[in-house]
Amino acid sequence: MSACVPARAADADHTERAHPPHSPPPGPRRLRIASADMSAAVAVFLIALPLSLGIALATGAPLQAGLVAAAVGGIVAGRIGGSPLQVSGPAAGLTVVTADLIQQYGWRTTCAITVLAGLVQIGLGCLRVARGALAVSPAIVHGMLAGIGVTIAVAQLHIVLGGTPQSSVPDNLRALPAQLADLHPASLSVSLLTLTLLLLWPRLPGRPGRLLRVIPAALVAVAGATAIAAAAGLVLPKVDLPSWRNHALAGLPEGPALGLAAAVLTTTLVCSVQSLLGAVAVDKLVSARPGPGHTGRSDLDRELLGQGTANIASGSLGGLPVAGVAVRSSANVHAGAVSRNSTMLHGVLVVAAALLMVPLLECIPLASLAALVMAVGVQMVSLHHIRTVTRHREVLVYVVTTLCVVSLGVLEGVALGIAVAVGVALHRLTRTRITHQEEEGVHHVHVRGQLTFLAVPRLSRALHLVPRSARAVVALDGSFMDHAAFEALQDWQSTHTTGGGTVEITGRRADLRIAEPAALSSAHPADVPGATDPSGADCRCRPWTAWRNHQCERPRPLPDTGHRSAPAGGTAGTDRTAGGANRPDGANGPNGADGTGGPGGPGGPADGERRTDEGAGAPGWLDSTGGSRLVRGISTFQRNTAPLVRGELARLAREGQRPAQLFLTCADSRVVTSMITSSGPGDLFVVRNVGNLVPPPGAESGDDSVAAAIEYAVDVLAVRSITVCGHSGCGAMQALLDDTEPGCALTPLRRWLRHGQPSLQRMAGVGGPPARLTGRAPADAAETLSLANVVQQLEHLRAHESVARALQDGALELHGLYFHVGEAQAYLLTERDEERVFDRVRAVDLAR
Repeated sequence: MSACVPARAADADHTERAHPPHSPPPGPRRLRIASADMSAAVAVFLIALPLSLGIALATGAPLQAGLVAAAVGGIVAGRIGGSPLQVSGPAAGLTVVTADLIQQYGWRTTCAITVLAGLVQIGLGCLRVARGALAVSPAIVHGMLAGIGVTIAVAQLHIVLGGTPQSSVPDNLRALPAQLADLHPASLSVSLLTLTLLLLWPRLPGRPGRLLRVIPAALVAVAGATAIAAAAGLVLPKVDLPSWRNHALAGLPEGPALGLAAAVLTTTLVCSVQSLLGAVAVDKLVSARPGPGHTGRSDLDRELLGQGTANIASGSLGGLPVAGVAVRSSANVHAGAVSRNSTMLHGVLVVAAALLMVPLLECIPLASLAALVMAVGVQMVSLHHIRTVTRHREVLVYVVTTLCVVSLGVLEGVALGIAVAVGVALHRLTRTRITHQEEEGVHHVHVRGQLTFLAVPRLSRALHLVPRSARAVVALDGSFMDHAAFEALQDWQSTHTTGGGTVEITGRRADLRIAEPAALSSAHPADVPGATDPSGADCRCRPWTAWRNHQCERPRPLPDTGHRSAPAGGTAGTDRTAGGANRPDGANGPNGADGTGGPGGPGGPADGERRTDEGAGAPGWLDSTGGSRLVRGISTFQRNTAPLVRGELARLAREGQRPAQLFLTCADSRVVTSMITSSGPGDLFVVRNVGNLVPPPGAESGDDSVAAAIEYAVDVLAVRSITVCGHSGCGAMQALLDDTEPGCALTPLRRWLRHGQPSLQRMAGVGGPPARLTGRAPADAAETLSLANVVQQLEHLRAHESVARALQDGALELHGLYFHVGEAQAYLLTERDEERVFDRVRAVDLAR
């Protein structure tokens, strides 16, 4: 079974209810529609009604065809499709294709082409190839939609001005000067009024504006323009809905077979790609929506089956082609829909409107609908998409696809866009930059790009610039190396090392290595990330580690000096200060509180810790060969990272720091603030201490350093938020739980942990209910205390004068965060009905 086809038991629409044996079966199930689905259906219906008429007008089809497609898309695609919350109907992306088909083949043949396209979609769904559509470059899809948007906007501009559009964009542009010279004031005024309402309605200020914005802007714009045009007595072309008895249905296709096949292929391509990408986008919107009610991921193959069935029905009934519509789908999600009932009910409402509201619909001026569709076309040229493709260096593909769709047509534009995308990919695969430079006697050969046989001559020339017996560093900044490049590099290394030289192979990632690191590097294995120590030491590095100073070495136990007493929850032989309790899940290890047996690998010494190697008398970061990890790490930064961040750091040096938030967390070495928050230089003002504690103002044995940092961040730096971040396996929390002997000596660590006593009281239920995690209970008492501690330290923060003042002024927000180290999962604190809950932060595209 395909991974994207859910089991029947998991389908919320087919929940089976068991009944006791020897009892009569339950009666017929009543159709129950949630109130959220009903309100969402009304909201989507109010958007779909004017847009369906406008799209039908733009294509040149009978206006009833738009209503037929909207009804069929809601009922049929909504019931059968694999994306429950996606709303289907006549889409703006199909406007150009449908208009060309109507002009070339006529309306009845266009309906037949829609039916055939639906059959092809059903065949593709049965073959389970839906996810193959996602392989199309986003630059091509966005370029196709932008080209269609330009075509729509230019054509509808003529109707807005009171004229008639031509058959193509070049013809429309050539006819535009004459149209501007022959303006129709009534049509122009109604169109401008529609656009003004469409633009200003979502921006109504204040509480009344929030209440009024519940009504869709498209409905307000068309209804307002219609009412004012009727009150002013303007004579304008209006919607004409002939009797349904005269509605044209599909006929047998007439025309050349090759042309009809191309038309079916184009319709299938645009309908399928737009619907599948829309389903993926709806999944992201649903996953980002707070609270329960998630419907699960879309079944893309089933979505193709649903779209194909809807196109067969729509074409047979004389409707426009059907596809997933982004505007209606996003409105459905944002309105709180929880099941496919909202989509189906919206289709039923469209049927009711088409039968009962004909006199009202015939009052709408065509100029108002044209202005609405023109605005939709302009919005299809998305600045966000342009910035995205520019950032990914695919602007050439986007521009070519857009221009070819505008000038040649959708199928031709997409084909040329694919050809350009393939050419760009081949160019990137074969484009390799190889540089050589000497710094302080070390020869650096930097390879940027993929190493293929085409780059071997340039690689050979650069390598032979390295003198014999010199030290060489070859940096491979790529993810692919073919056999020819491998042999060239290996042969040169062998020759160079035989002549007394040394070679170090480095790369941006630890897995960017050629297959035989032992044969290609004469350096010590500990100096080559990804190489294994022949002595048999445990390798704790992983290919995903982005940092280069994470070494592989045999763990060395700390000497038992016998003169240090372990704090509560600790183990003799460690001197834990900042973040001292690096123990996974709170467990003690045999030779240290971090449970790793020593400081060699992950969970080793945190910032501020010290250890002394027995008999060595050297700092812990010096290895047995005398090489310095610290120096090696800094050298790697200077070589690889400093050139990338130097410009940004120079700007920060000139302008000063302006961080957006204060981030207060534990000094545990496993909690990497910049990695968790995806932040960089100048983003966070960070305070770290044991247990992420915030001493309340005036507390006995208080720590002014934390209070000073808070005051500086709020009053001087004017941060907009403060985050308190706890984590799993916190040794400070375990020490609080284990500290049951009040008569013990008050060491500095014990005095500091006294600020965590209120968290213990909160954990016991004093001061409010304890916090909890969404979806599961805390693993142990230490995790329960860690959650309570985050909530308690936020209360301590509110007691600080600068924080209280900023909160009162609305200039500051407080956030609680819990990071589970073993899961690499963050949980954000929220309040629900006076209950504090840590919700899982999901991996979503917030840009959408």
